[in-house]
Amino acid sequence: MDSAAARDRALDAAEELFYARGVQSVGMDELRGASGVSLKRLYQLFPAKEQLVAACLARRDERWRGRLAAHVAGQPDPRERIPAVFDWLEEWFGESGFRGCAWINAYGELGGTSASVAEQVRAHKEAFRDYLASLVDDAGLPAALAGPLFLLAEGAMVTAGITGSTRPAAEARAAARTLMAAAGPGGLSRPSPRS
Repeated sequence: MDSAAARDRALDAAEELFYARGVQSVGMDELRGASGVSLKRLYQLFPAKEQLVAACLARRDERWRGRLAAHVAGQPDPRERIPAVFDWLEEWFGESGFRGCAWINAYGELGGTSASVAEQVRAHKEAFRDYLASLVDDAGLPAALAGPLFLLAEGAMVTAGITGSTRPAAEARAAARTLMAAAGPGGLSRPSPRS
């Protein structure tokens, strides 16, 4: 097995196990068994478990944001692309094995002790916020709307992960529509000078 194939197999196994059970409850021996990659090769590829976690998060970020963007792009009306984010979240929350946001979960376990994991989590969240800001801009809405929409989405992710329900996405979508309506002429135009 070449290094690229071994790396993919290790990342596939690690991502599945870390997401299902948490990082700290999964040992390298278990990853060896699940991936079919020898322990020696695992440590050659990822000398520290923290590096494996960061690599999993980076790879998952590309797929997650790609799936979201593909779904949202299917909506021709720029103003409807914002609620489409919450439609996609609702579908994601309903997937078998959904266990909340992988980045929030990883940060909860390792964010205080691993700079590389914390960096991956921050990069993912910043990219997601920037994506929402681009949707707000495309819809001709005030830039100030991006932050509240980001908080709605993040709150929905946390709540869905805890409750195991898709309902937080529907509630966040309704709140997003309310914010969008309030952001019309004269609403949410600019943050106050004291902000």
